Amino acid sequence: MRLLRTPEDRFADLPEFPYEPRYAELADPDGGLIRVGYVEAGPADGPPVLLLHGEPSWSYLYRKMLPVLAAAGLRAIAPDLVGFGRSDKPGDIVDHTYARHVSWMRGFAFDALGLSGVTLVGQDWGGLIGLRLVAENPSRFAGVVAANTGLPTGDQDMPEVWHQFRAAVENAQVLDIGRFIQSGCRSVLPAEVRAAYDAPFPNEMYKAGPRAMPGLVPYRPDNPASDANRAAWKTLSSLDLPFLVAFSDGDPITGAMGPILQRTMPGAAGRTHPVIAGAGHFLQEDAGEELAEQVARFVRG
Repeated sequence: MRLLRTPEDRFADLPEFPYEPRYAELADPDGGLIRVGYVEAGPADGPPVLLLHGEPSWSYLYRKMLPVLAAAGLRAIAPDLVGFGRSDKPGDIVDHTYARHVSWMRGFAFDALGLSGVTLVGQDWGGLIGLRLVAENPSRFAGVVAANTGLPTGDQDMPEVWHQFRAAVENAQVLDIGRFIQSGCRSVLPAEVRAAYDAPFPNEMYKAGPRAMPGLVPYRPDNPASDANRAAWKTLSSLDLPFLVAFSDGDPITGAMGPILQRTMPGAAGRTHPVIAGAGHFLQEDAGEELAEQVARFVRG
């Protein structure tokens, strides 16, 4: 596997992101090591919260939430998916598969960090990967917060806006990461924030991960990941694990999944599930502090 590593100077002076980078090394089944970058905030002995981002962002997306979670006494851990942020970037699209991304995050959370009693916070692909981790390793988790995400199997079609996004990514000669993040926000991002989202990708060679991810979503019932996701649904719907659905009121991509999760997950029953008002797909950008307060209340409750 051909791995690329973003030069560290690309991450200099990022606005509102003072966190010291940390790294974990994972054994690559094809030989060698893959480095995963991450940041932490809060006490090392606090209840761990695993913050998983999605496409095409990185852990910078959680910068508004990290201080709120830390102030609540939680150990907030935000890794960069392989291919994103400070993590190593497989340089070929074919190196990215759904199963590999699940395996990489499993290795990070459990083999490298040894996490247990962890609460998952997953948005976008952070939920597609994170919910698989929960289903396949339920004893490691204390709870789940699903935020603008889901677990598609391809048995129901994806919204038209998602198909438009997939086509835009596949057809873009130059993939403008900052523009895609802005398109999923209600708020207007300052130029320096958009630049921070561009930082991990010095040129098009580094963007195999963002280019690959839309095509990995199981949007047909015969997708390679469909059976594994169906099995995950079966397991998740039998787990009495505390489950909070914290969606925004303005996400046309995943909005329909919120009610399904609420009625399907046993641990969601009897809870008040917040709707984050005035936020788009990237609700961490539009209302990160509010989402963080909901997560802290859920974990402490």
